[in-house]
Amino acid sequence: MADASENDNSQGNGGGPAHQGDDIVIPFQTVRSNISGRIVRLGPSLDHILSRHDYPEAVGEVLGQALALTSLLGSALKFEGRLILQTKTDGAIDLLVANYDTPGHLRGYASFDAARIPQTAAADPGDTAAVLGSGHLAMTIDPGGDMERYQGIVAIDNETLSSAALTYFRQSEQLPTFLRLAVARVYQPGEPGASGDKWSWRAGGLLLQHIAHAGGSRSGEIEGEPLPLSGEDDDDWLRTEILAATVEDHELIDPGLSPERLLYRLFHEEGVRVQEASPLRDHCRCSRERVTGFLTQFAATGLDDLREDDGAITVTCEFCNEKYRYEPDEFDA
Repeated sequence: MADASENDNSQGNGGGPAHQGDDIVIPFQTVRSNISGRIVRLGPSLDHILSRHDYPEAVGEVLGQALALTSLLGSALKFEGRLILQTKTDGAIDLLVANYDTPGHLRGYASFDAARIPQTAAADPGDTAAVLGSGHLAMTIDPGGDMERYQGIVAIDNETLSSAALTYFRQSEQLPTFLRLAVARVYQPGEPGASGDKWSWRAGGLLLQHIAHAGGSRSGEIEGEPLPLSGEDDDDWLRTEILAATVEDHELIDPGLSPERLLYRLFHEEGVRVQEASPLRDHCRCSRERVTGFLTQFAATGLDDLREDDGAITVTCEFCNEKYRYEPDEFDA
Protein backbone atom coordinates (compact mmCIF):
# COMPACT_ATOMS: atom_id res chain seq x y z
CA MET A 1 0.00 0.00 0.00
CA ALA A 2 1.34 3.43 -0.90
CA ASP A 3 0.37 7.04 -0.31
CA ALA A 4 -1.01 8.79 -3.39
CA SER A 5 1.04 11.74 -4.55
CA GLU A 6 0.40 14.70 -6.85
CA ASN A 7 3.64 13.81 -8.60
CA ASP A 8 2.78 10.18 -9.29
CA ASN A 9 3.63 9.16 -12.88
CA SER A 10 2.37 5.58 -13.04
CA GLN A 11 1.70 4.23 -16.51
CA GLY A 12 -1.30 2.33 -17.82
CA ASN A 13 -1.66 -1.38 -18.32
CA GLY A 14 -4.11 -1.47 -21.18
CA GLY A 15 -1.86 -1.52 -24.25
CA GLY A 16 -2.07 1.02 -27.03
CA PRO A 17 -0.77 4.54 -26.36
CA ALA A 18 1.03 4.79 -23.02
CA HIS A 19 -1.45 6.99 -21.20
CA GLN A 20 -1.20 7.32 -17.45
CA GLY A 21 -3.27 4.66 -15.77
CA ASP A 22 -5.40 3.26 -18.60
CA ASP A 23 -7.48 0.09 -18.16
CA ILE A 24 -7.00 -0.36 -14.43
CA VAL A 25 -8.95 -0.40 -11.16
CA ILE A 26 -7.22 0.91 -8.03
CA PRO A 27 -8.59 0.21 -4.52
CA PHE A 28 -7.82 2.91 -1.97
CA GLN A 29 -8.48 3.96 1.61
CA THR A 30 -8.75 7.44 3.08
CA VAL A 31 -6.53 7.74 6.14
CA ARG A 32 -8.34 10.19 8.38
CA SER A 33 -11.91 9.04 7.71
CA ASN A 34 -11.12 5.38 6.94
CA ILE A 35 -13.44 5.22 3.92
CA SER A 36 -12.94 2.49 1.32
CA GLY A 37 -13.09 3.18 -2.39
CA ARG A 38 -12.09 2.18 -5.90
CA ILE A 39 -11.30 4.21 -8.99
CA VAL A 40 -11.44 2.89 -12.55
CA ARG A 41 -9.98 4.21 -15.80
CA LEU A 42 -10.88 2.62 -19.14
CA GLY A 43 -9.10 3.52 -22.38
CA PRO A 44 -8.16 1.18 -25.24
CA SER A 45 -10.20 -1.72 -23.87
CA LEU A 46 -13.38 0.33 -23.84
CA ASP A 47 -12.66 1.78 -27.26
CA HIS A 48 -12.20 -1.73 -28.69
CA ILE A 49 -15.49 -2.95 -27.22
CA LEU A 50 -17.57 -0.01 -28.41
CA SER A 51 -15.89 0.52 -31.79
CA ARG A 52 -16.61 -3.02 -32.98
CA HIS A 53 -20.31 -2.21 -33.14
CA ASP A 54 -20.10 1.46 -34.10
CA TYR A 55 -22.71 2.32 -31.47
CA PRO A 56 -24.51 5.68 -31.61
CA GLU A 57 -23.07 8.19 -29.14
CA ALA A 58 -25.92 7.82 -26.65
CA VAL A 59 -25.71 4.01 -26.66
CA GLY A 60 -21.92 4.00 -26.33
CA GLU A 61 -22.14 6.33 -23.36
CA VAL A 62 -24.55 4.11 -21.43
CA LEU A 63 -22.69 0.89 -22.25
CA GLY A 64 -19.43 2.59 -21.27
CA GLN A 65 -20.96 3.50 -17.91
CA ALA A 66 -22.07 -0.10 -17.44
CA LEU A 67 -18.56 -1.40 -18.17
CA ALA A 68 -16.97 1.10 -15.78
CA LEU A 69 -19.45 0.17 -13.04
CA THR A 70 -18.97 -3.55 -13.65
CA SER A 71 -15.20 -3.06 -13.39
CA LEU A 72 -15.55 -1.26 -10.06
CA LEU A 73 -17.70 -4.02 -8.61
CA GLY A 74 -16.14 -7.07 -10.26
CA SER A 75 -12.62 -6.14 -9.17
CA ALA A 76 -13.74 -6.61 -5.56
CA LEU A 77 -14.49 -10.33 -6.08
CA LYS A 78 -12.35 -12.47 -3.78
CA PHE A 79 -12.73 -15.60 -5.89
CA GLU A 80 -12.63 -16.68 -9.51
CA GLY A 81 -16.00 -15.89 -10.93
CA ARG A 82 -18.10 -13.50 -12.93
CA LEU A 83 -20.14 -10.38 -12.29
CA ILE A 84 -22.95 -9.70 -14.74
CA LEU A 85 -24.75 -6.37 -14.99
CA GLN A 86 -27.91 -6.39 -17.10
CA THR A 87 -30.72 -3.96 -17.79
CA LYS A 88 -34.03 -4.79 -19.46
CA THR A 89 -36.13 -1.71 -20.16
CA ASP A 90 -38.69 -0.15 -22.49
CA GLY A 91 -36.30 2.58 -23.64
CA ALA A 92 -34.35 2.95 -26.86
CA ILE A 93 -31.78 0.61 -25.29
CA ASP A 94 -33.96 -2.38 -24.50
CA LEU A 95 -31.15 -4.69 -23.37
CA LEU A 96 -27.74 -3.91 -21.90
CA VAL A 97 -25.21 -6.50 -20.70
CA ALA A 98 -21.74 -5.98 -19.19
CA ASN A 99 -19.58 -8.80 -17.86
CA TYR A 100 -16.51 -8.84 -15.63
CA ASP A 101 -14.65 -12.16 -15.46
CA THR A 102 -11.74 -12.59 -13.09
CA PRO A 103 -8.99 -11.58 -13.49
CA GLY A 104 -10.17 -8.39 -15.19
CA HIS A 105 -11.74 -9.53 -18.47
CA LEU A 106 -14.47 -7.24 -19.81
CA ARG A 107 -17.11 -7.57 -22.49
CA GLY A 108 -20.37 -5.75 -23.16
CA TYR A 109 -23.30 -5.55 -25.54
CA ALA A 110 -26.29 -3.27 -26.10
CA SER A 111 -29.45 -3.97 -28.09
CA PHE A 112 -31.22 -0.80 -29.18
CA ASP A 113 -33.85 0.65 -31.49
CA ALA A 114 -31.88 2.90 -33.84
CA ALA A 115 -35.03 4.76 -34.89
CA ARG A 116 -35.59 5.98 -31.31
CA ILE A 117 -32.03 7.09 -30.58
CA PRO A 118 -32.13 10.41 -32.51
CA GLN A 119 -35.30 11.45 -30.67
CA THR A 120 -33.95 10.79 -27.18
CA ALA A 121 -30.49 12.15 -27.92
CA ALA A 122 -31.84 15.33 -29.48
CA ALA A 123 -33.93 16.07 -26.39
CA ASP A 124 -30.84 16.13 -24.16
CA PRO A 125 -27.52 14.65 -25.42
CA GLY A 126 -26.30 14.11 -21.86
CA ASP A 127 -29.49 12.56 -20.50
CA THR A 128 -28.81 8.84 -20.50
CA ALA A 129 -32.04 8.24 -18.56
CA ALA A 130 -33.94 9.03 -21.75
CA VAL A 131 -32.44 6.08 -23.64
CA LEU A 132 -32.91 3.62 -20.75
CA GLY A 133 -36.56 4.25 -19.95
CA SER A 134 -38.24 2.03 -17.35
CA GLY A 135 -37.58 -1.58 -16.43
CA HIS A 136 -35.07 -3.24 -14.14
CA LEU A 137 -31.38 -3.53 -13.36
CA ALA A 138 -29.99 -6.91 -12.31
CA MET A 139 -26.56 -7.62 -10.88
CA THR A 140 -25.52 -11.26 -10.72
CA ILE A 141 -22.46 -12.78 -9.06
CA ASP A 142 -21.64 -16.19 -10.51
CA PRO A 143 -18.93 -18.08 -8.59
CA GLY A 144 -18.97 -20.83 -11.21
CA GLY A 145 -19.00 -24.58 -10.72
CA ASP A 146 -21.71 -25.89 -8.43
CA MET A 147 -21.79 -22.78 -6.26
CA GLU A 148 -25.03 -20.85 -6.05
CA ARG A 149 -25.47 -17.58 -7.91
CA TYR A 150 -26.42 -14.39 -6.11
CA GLN A 151 -28.65 -11.86 -7.87
CA GLY A 152 -30.01 -8.48 -6.85
CA ILE A 153 -32.68 -6.66 -8.87
CA VAL A 154 -33.88 -3.07 -8.64
CA ALA A 155 -36.31 -1.06 -10.72
CA ILE A 156 -35.22 1.57 -13.24
CA ASP A 157 -37.75 4.35 -13.64
CA ASN A 158 -36.53 6.82 -16.29
CA GLU A 159 -33.28 7.40 -14.40
CA THR A 160 -29.58 7.12 -15.09
CA LEU A 161 -27.60 3.94 -14.59
CA SER A 162 -25.72 5.59 -11.70
CA SER A 163 -28.97 6.44 -9.94
CA ALA A 164 -30.30 2.89 -10.35
CA ALA A 165 -27.00 1.48 -9.07
CA LEU A 166 -27.16 3.67 -5.95
CA THR A 167 -30.64 2.30 -5.28
CA TYR A 168 -29.19 -1.20 -5.62
CA PHE A 169 -26.45 -0.43 -3.08
CA ARG A 170 -28.98 0.99 -0.63
CA GLN A 171 -31.40 -1.93 -0.91
CA SER A 172 -29.05 -4.88 -1.40
CA GLU A 173 -25.80 -3.96 0.36
CA GLN A 174 -27.29 -1.37 2.74
CA LEU A 175 -24.07 0.65 2.75
CA PRO A 176 -23.70 4.42 2.32
CA THR A 177 -22.30 4.75 -1.21
CA PHE A 178 -21.01 7.48 -3.50
CA LEU A 179 -20.77 6.77 -7.23
CA ARG A 180 -19.71 8.90 -10.18
CA LEU A 181 -19.35 7.57 -13.74
CA ALA A 182 -18.11 9.44 -16.80
CA VAL A 183 -17.88 8.39 -20.46
CA ALA A 184 -16.93 10.38 -23.55
CA ARG A 185 -15.23 10.18 -26.90
CA VAL A 186 -11.92 12.06 -26.68
CA TYR A 187 -9.83 13.43 -29.52
CA GLN A 188 -6.34 12.00 -29.27
CA PRO A 189 -3.44 13.07 -31.53
CA GLY A 190 -1.68 10.20 -33.25
CA GLU A 191 1.66 8.95 -31.96
CA PRO A 192 4.76 9.61 -34.09
CA GLY A 193 4.75 7.06 -36.89
CA ALA A 194 1.15 6.02 -36.20
CA SER A 195 -1.72 6.16 -38.69
CA GLY A 196 -3.01 9.52 -37.46
CA ASP A 197 -5.34 11.28 -35.06
CA LYS A 198 -8.56 9.65 -33.85
CA TRP A 199 -11.53 9.93 -31.57
CA SER A 200 -11.45 7.28 -28.85
CA TRP A 201 -13.89 6.19 -26.19
CA ARG A 202 -12.77 6.65 -22.59
CA ALA A 203 -14.50 6.07 -19.25
CA GLY A 204 -13.82 6.55 -15.58
CA GLY A 205 -15.56 5.94 -12.30
CA LEU A 206 -15.22 6.63 -8.59
CA LEU A 207 -16.87 4.51 -5.90
CA LEU A 208 -16.85 5.13 -2.15
CA GLN A 209 -18.49 2.98 0.51
CA HIS A 210 -18.69 3.44 4.25
CA ILE A 211 -18.53 0.09 6.02
CA ALA A 212 -19.72 0.82 9.54
CA HIS A 213 -18.27 -1.19 12.42
CA ALA A 214 -21.68 -2.66 13.20
CA GLY A 215 -22.49 -3.29 9.53
CA GLY A 216 -24.96 -1.45 7.38
CA SER A 217 -28.59 -1.62 8.38
CA ARG A 218 -31.96 0.01 7.85
CA SER A 219 -34.74 -0.57 10.32
CA GLY A 220 -37.68 0.55 8.24
CA GLU A 221 -39.40 3.55 6.71
CA ILE A 222 -41.17 6.66 7.93
CA GLU A 223 -44.12 7.70 5.76
CA GLY A 224 -42.61 5.95 2.76
CA GLU A 225 -39.17 7.52 3.19
CA PRO A 226 -36.28 5.14 4.00
CA LEU A 227 -34.42 5.68 7.25
CA PRO A 228 -30.73 6.63 7.00
CA LEU A 229 -28.33 3.75 6.63
CA SER A 230 -25.92 3.00 9.43
CA GLY A 231 -23.03 5.45 9.09
CA GLU A 232 -24.80 7.67 6.56
CA ASP A 233 -24.85 10.63 8.94
CA ASP A 234 -21.34 9.99 10.25
CA ASP A 235 -19.14 13.11 10.10
CA ASP A 236 -16.23 11.25 8.52
CA TRP A 237 -18.45 9.86 5.77
CA LEU A 238 -20.16 13.19 5.09
CA ARG A 239 -16.84 15.00 4.90
CA THR A 240 -15.33 12.45 2.50
CA GLU A 241 -18.47 12.33 0.37
CA ILE A 242 -18.36 16.11 -0.04
CA LEU A 243 -14.75 15.90 -1.24
CA ALA A 244 -15.61 13.11 -3.67
CA ALA A 245 -18.49 15.13 -5.10
CA THR A 246 -16.04 17.79 -6.31
CA VAL A 247 -14.67 15.43 -8.96
CA GLU A 248 -15.33 16.55 -12.53
CA ASP A 249 -16.25 14.20 -15.35
CA HIS A 250 -13.28 15.31 -17.42
CA GLU A 251 -10.92 14.42 -14.56
CA LEU A 252 -12.20 10.84 -14.49
CA ILE A 253 -11.35 10.29 -18.17
CA ASP A 254 -8.36 12.62 -18.67
CA PRO A 255 -5.54 10.54 -20.29
CA GLY A 256 -2.97 12.97 -18.91
CA LEU A 257 -4.12 12.63 -15.29
CA SER A 258 -3.27 9.39 -13.53
CA PRO A 259 -5.85 7.95 -11.12
CA GLU A 260 -3.34 8.28 -8.28
CA ARG A 261 -2.90 11.99 -8.92
CA LEU A 262 -6.66 12.45 -9.07
CA LEU A 263 -7.12 10.69 -5.74
CA TYR A 264 -4.52 12.98 -4.20
CA ARG A 265 -6.32 16.04 -5.57
CA LEU A 266 -9.60 14.90 -4.08
CA PHE A 267 -8.51 13.53 -0.71
CA HIS A 268 -5.15 15.07 0.23
CA GLU A 269 -6.84 16.68 3.25
CA GLU A 270 -7.91 13.24 4.43
CA GLY A 271 -4.79 11.42 3.33
CA VAL A 272 -5.23 8.58 0.85
CA ARG A 273 -3.44 5.28 0.44
CA VAL A 274 -3.69 3.29 -2.77
CA GLN A 275 -3.35 -0.45 -3.18
CA GLU A 276 -1.99 -2.38 -6.13
CA ALA A 277 -3.79 -1.69 -9.40
CA SER A 278 -5.72 -4.49 -11.11
CA PRO A 279 -5.41 -4.51 -14.92
CA LEU A 280 -8.48 -4.67 -17.16
CA ARG A 281 -8.72 -5.83 -20.74
CA ASP A 282 -11.22 -6.48 -23.48
CA HIS A 283 -11.74 -10.24 -23.68
CA CYS A 284 -14.67 -12.23 -25.07
CA ARG A 285 -15.33 -15.86 -24.10
CA CYS A 286 -16.59 -16.86 -27.53
CA SER A 287 -14.61 -19.36 -29.62
CA ARG A 288 -15.17 -21.64 -32.59
CA GLU A 289 -15.22 -24.61 -30.23
CA ARG A 290 -18.04 -23.05 -28.15
CA VAL A 291 -20.08 -22.15 -31.23
CA THR A 292 -19.60 -25.63 -32.71
CA GLY A 293 -20.82 -27.18 -29.46
CA PHE A 294 -23.89 -24.96 -29.55
CA LEU A 295 -24.76 -25.90 -33.13
CA THR A 296 -24.28 -29.62 -32.60
CA GLN A 297 -27.03 -29.58 -29.97
CA PHE A 298 -29.57 -29.15 -32.77
CA ALA A 299 -30.71 -31.86 -35.11
CA ALA A 300 -29.61 -31.42 -38.72
CA THR A 301 -33.12 -30.31 -39.71
CA GLY A 302 -33.09 -27.74 -36.92
CA LEU A 303 -30.28 -25.84 -38.62
CA ASP A 304 -32.10 -25.33 -41.91
CA ASP A 305 -33.43 -21.92 -40.89
CA LEU A 306 -29.88 -20.78 -40.15
CA ARG A 307 -28.45 -21.72 -43.52
CA GLU A 308 -27.57 -19.06 -46.07
CA ASP A 309 -28.26 -19.32 -49.81
CA ASP A 310 -25.12 -21.39 -50.37
CA GLY A 311 -25.96 -23.74 -47.49
CA ALA A 312 -23.33 -22.34 -45.14
CA ILE A 313 -24.03 -21.19 -41.57
CA THR A 314 -22.57 -18.00 -40.10
CA VAL A 315 -22.83 -17.25 -36.39
CA THR A 316 -21.95 -13.78 -35.12
CA CYS A 317 -21.03 -13.16 -31.47
CA GLU A 318 -23.22 -10.36 -30.11
CA PHE A 319 -20.46 -9.21 -27.78
CA CYS A 320 -17.32 -9.01 -29.92
CA ASN A 321 -18.92 -9.17 -33.39
CA GLU A 322 -16.65 -12.10 -34.37
CA LYS A 323 -18.12 -14.18 -37.21
CA TYR A 324 -17.84 -17.99 -37.34
CA ARG A 325 -18.62 -19.50 -40.73
CA TYR A 326 -19.36 -23.19 -41.30
CA GLU A 327 -19.36 -24.69 -44.78
CA PRO A 328 -22.47 -26.56 -46.03
CA ASP A 329 -21.02 -30.01 -45.41
CA GLU A 330 -19.87 -29.38 -41.83
CA PHE A 331 -23.29 -30.07 -40.32
CA ASP A 332 -24.79 -32.41 -42.90
CA ALA A 333 -26.81 -35.29 -41.49
